[in-house]
Amino acid sequence: MKIIRLCKIFLLPLLALLLLSGQSKIQSTKVAPPQQLKDTLRYKKNPTYALQQAMFDIYKTRQADIVMLGNSLTHGAAWNELLGRSNVVERGIPSDVLYGYEARINSIYKLSPKIVFIMGGLNDIYNWTPVEDIFAVYLRIIKGLKLKNIIPVIQSTTYATKTYGKDWGGTPEGNFGRNREVDKLNKLLSDYAKKNNIDYIDINSLTAGKDGFLNPDLTFDGIHFKAEAFRLWGREVEKVLIKHRL
Repeated sequence: MKIIRLCKIFLLPLLALLLLSGQSKIQSTKVAPPQQLKDTLRYKKNPTYALQQAMFDIYKTRQADIVMLGNSLTHGAAWNELLGRSNVVERGIPSDVLYGYEARINSIYKLSPKIVFIMGGLNDIYNWTPVEDIFAVYLRIIKGLKLKNIIPVIQSTTYATKTYGKDWGGTPEGNFGRNREVDKLNKLLSDYAKKNNIDYIDINSLTAGKDGFLNPDLTFDGIHFKAEAFRLWGREVEKVLIKHRL
């Protein structure tokens, strides 16, 4: 009996200590879920970022009244030809995120534009960046433009189709969830635009179906636009330019 009591006295505390140690090791190796990861330098991992920045640096244009700032969607059109204007330049980088826009904003300032149309956010959302973080960077960009007496124009973040990414694991449920994050971001952006007298172009009202997905007839891969979608988008851009007498 004495031996059993001694075992309880010495072994039970030792067992408890080992269990606690094991739990701490497990906790220390846990990986944060995707929505909690905040990689503010993700844009640097984009191989096209440095390439496009270098191209922008060697382009002959030194001043442009109109700048189209964005990602691959913006990059998908020759905006000077789409709008029939020589004083517009396209500054979209495929796969770029809002942190990337912010990091290269000085290259936009150097063009001394009168107006900048901003399009972005979908890459951020598919990279699991929280909507609140995206919105915060968006606001810094807008405020920076206004400090330079440049007119900012907010353009809604666009949807993906139901079947986007099916070849690499995308599902209708996943795309539906990402599109609802798009809705949250657009609500923040449209409310801010309304309160601060900033032009807001709702591209989704032109390109989305009632099911909350991008109209598959307007895209060739699930997110990027066909010519008809660009025609609709360009028409709205032209309306804003006329409003500002540009």
